[in-house]
Amino acid sequence: MDKQTKEKTIAELQDKLQRAQLAILAGYTGMNVGKITALRNELRKAGTEFRVIKNTLFGIAAEKTDYAGLKGHLRGPLAVVLTYDDVVAPTKVLSEFARKNAELDVKVGMMGGKLLDRKQLEALATLPSKELLLAKLLSVFVGVQASMVQVLAAVPRSFVQVLNAYREKKEKEN
Repeated sequence: MDKQTKEKTIAELQDKLQRAQLAILAGYTGMNVGKITALRNELRKAGTEFRVIKNTLFGIAAEKTDYAGLKGHLRGPLAVVLTYDDVVAPTKVLSEFARKNAELDVKVGMMGGKLLDRKQLEALATLPSKELLLAKLLSVFVGVQASMVQVLAAVPRSFVQVLNAYREKKEKEN
């Protein structure tokens, strides 16, 4: 790789790292092309990018970003998984794929400047999806509003019931 290509690759990777919400380093030693392609396709469906890149280039690109903490973990052949939106979906995909394929070794991740080990990434994979969390939050908001409407409607309803009972009492007296 010539110097211009390296500089272009570093600049491109640095831009992607600045936009990324989560970066995960994974070892892929022993995986054949078919398995790597299958993993890439699954991650692409989750809106995530899987790239095999030289550790030195990744280290240089990460220096000026929040992912500089990953430099100490750049040993051996590694792939970087970058996600720009939902952080739960790619961790679920990686976790499932690693269970089925022992060759995939999820090493470490970084999110929001915080280093995540395997256990933390597994915990992240067990979280509900972003859509499900938003749906639960929406149901809480709707539930509060519905309860508020019921409480506010109870006062006039009770008043009307009292008036109706008073009217019936007067009719019986006459």
